[in-house]
Amino acid sequence: MPSSQTRTGPEAAPRRGALRRTGEWCARHFVTVLVLWVAALAGLQVLQHAYGGDYSDDFSLPGTQSQDGLDVLKAHAPQAGGYSAQVVLHDPDKPLTSVSDQVATTVSDLQKLPDVLSAQSPLPSSGSAPPPPPDPNTGPLSTDQKTAYITVRFSVQPSTLDASYLDGVDDAVQPLRSAGVTVEYGGSLGELARPEPSDRTSEAIGFGVAIVVLLIGFGSLLAAVLPLVTALICALCGLALLGLFAAAATFATVSPTLATMIGIGVGIDYALFLVTRHRQNLVDGQDPVTAAGNAAATSGHAVLLSGCTVIIALSGLWVSGIGFIGKLGLAAAVTVVTAVAGALTLVPAVLGLIGRRIDRVRVRKPVAETVPAPEGAEPGGWHRYAQRVERRPWWFLAGGVVLLAVLSFPVFFIQLGHIGDGADPKSFTDRRAYDLMSSAFGPGSNGPLTVVIDQSKVSSGDRSALADQAQKALTGVSDAEVITPLTATSDGDVLTATAYSVAAPQDERTTSLTNRLTDDVLPRAVSGYDADTYVTGTTAAQVDFLDIVSSRLPLIIAVVVGLAFLVILAVFRGLLVAVKAAVLNVLSIAASYGVVVAVFQWGWGGPALGVSGDVPIESYVPMMMFAIVFGLSMDYEIFLLSRIHEAWVRTGDPRASVAHALEITARVITCAALIMVSVFAAFVISDNIVVKMLGLGLAASVLIDATVVRLLLVPAVMTLLGRAAWWIPGPLDRILPHLDAEGSAEPPARTVQK
Repeated sequence: MPSSQTRTGPEAAPRRGALRRTGEWCARHFVTVLVLWVAALAGLQVLQHAYGGDYSDDFSLPGTQSQDGLDVLKAHAPQAGGYSAQVVLHDPDKPLTSVSDQVATTVSDLQKLPDVLSAQSPLPSSGSAPPPPPDPNTGPLSTDQKTAYITVRFSVQPSTLDASYLDGVDDAVQPLRSAGVTVEYGGSLGELARPEPSDRTSEAIGFGVAIVVLLIGFGSLLAAVLPLVTALICALCGLALLGLFAAAATFATVSPTLATMIGIGVGIDYALFLVTRHRQNLVDGQDPVTAAGNAAATSGHAVLLSGCTVIIALSGLWVSGIGFIGKLGLAAAVTVVTAVAGALTLVPAVLGLIGRRIDRVRVRKPVAETVPAPEGAEPGGWHRYAQRVERRPWWFLAGGVVLLAVLSFPVFFIQLGHIGDGADPKSFTDRRAYDLMSSAFGPGSNGPLTVVIDQSKVSSGDRSALADQAQKALTGVSDAEVITPLTATSDGDVLTATAYSVAAPQDERTTSLTNRLTDDVLPRAVSGYDADTYVTGTTAAQVDFLDIVSSRLPLIIAVVVGLAFLVILAVFRGLLVAVKAAVLNVLSIAASYGVVVAVFQWGWGGPALGVSGDVPIESYVPMMMFAIVFGLSMDYEIFLLSRIHEAWVRTGDPRASVAHALEITARVITCAALIMVSVFAAFVISDNIVVKMLGLGLAASVLIDATVVRLLLVPAVMTLLGRAAWWIPGPLDRILPHLDAEGSAEPPARTVQK
């Protein structure tokens, strides 16, 4: 049996390393540092406005069957390829055939617009009787002739065009509007017409709640305002940098919102941890410069480590192999970097400027960290709570696990997909177009699938037989409302048809139809012939995207958890501590997933958040949430464990160390969590449903992590593990690099196997 030896040492003094020297220099030369930050902020804003790029959701999925099918169409039928959108017409009082001249003028003017490949009139040619509508009627003219849609095909994604492009579209449809016809823009053209998103209200709400929490928690006005101001400056610098990056690469339209959300949240948190430590140093009698340097050497070290952990987690998104996803992680990482930089330089400079006046303006008696009660005195509330956990750790562990299990239950029913226009507010033109199309032609008309059969390698004598066989295979397909007859392109090399689902584009049945056509129906349709088949179009591309994300999500989870596990292991030199951190964080993330599924997919509160009906979970949201939440949850993990470890090094008593750490960190971690929850939750008022999902999911995860995990599970598990928590095999201890959570001069205490 292996024996073990526990090595403990005295409480370590802050090291005189780079972070302490940096903190003291910034506090002493605060004028220089503040001028440099203001100059950087102003310069970056000027550069961003002059050279910054735009954000766009224009991305492709090379190698997917939907992209290959689109390429085939572009090569053989340019007018039928490209990206389609609908201009939807509706007149409740008269048939649209009565305004045929205006329709013809509109179609002609639309065809003249830049980047338009074709525009197809929904009305019969002049002088001919309208053909009988198909059964079921999928358009382009409704049975009562009061609703129709013009299909416009673009050479580029319409949503990526400049907003001024809509001026030409509006001019083209003006004759119809003047005739009393309602005109709405559907699909990606409607996305271009959406109002410019603004997150200022969300930011104001988050900042307002943060001020209240800080004032109540710490009592000092300057101590409350300082983290908010520094976080805002850092976030603005990060957003300007992101704008410059957007000039060189395509970032999704949600990128700046995501970067703002994360940047402000971690910026306030990181500044708060330094300010709290600094104020305690002042209480302990240190001068402001020394106090700021010691705060940078201790809490600043933890901020640096936490920031690196968040960035590592976000970098794991590149494992998806999808540039769109990886760049979302990069966008969030940019503001995390500026938040860390601001915490280590700007915050000490402001602390040096304020000096001992930090608590001069107060709303209640200011407090810093919660100081443990003197020996013989009545212990504080958090200490008594930790003692209760120590007496009944199994009960607290069981309670926390049961609560997380209940919250996680909806995850077993999660439906990943794409959120369609039908969930948007009715103030959006694409939502109104969606409703008109659904009412007149069925929900599937909003997401038609284009079937492509490339028969260029099939001899001309066999093509007729192939077309007959394929047409039979496309008859009576489950979940298809109708599939139009196959038609050949002008060169005869490609057969195309349009499939309409019985359900909306985001419905599971539409996804099933797409996969059934791709994997079963079309291969059977060309069996015996040297032909290639594809299902393309916007909806098909979304299904391909969903398949890729779903297949790679487990790999991303494994990579992020593995990297975070190694970071915790290298910092705290405890194998079971690292295992505990990884497992509990995964459980808390699963619980936050459950909340998102219940609210959006099951509709438990979705209407109150401005979501129309039940919607699937956007395919990349779980991936984004996992990387962000896992990184953020490690912040609190590192801050709490570092204090447990400090006490363990000093006393060698593992159970008392848990009580000590809870007592001195409870106030600051609680306040930090409440602030981050308020920042994230404020974004649920956004018109963008993906932003709503991320805001609610991140808020729920931080709340769960700061309550159930930190107050129930971590104390219970650490108490049950005892000394074993800090055990690490000798060979592993020698291999791992030594990272220090809070800048202690002594190597961390550990139990190593002989």
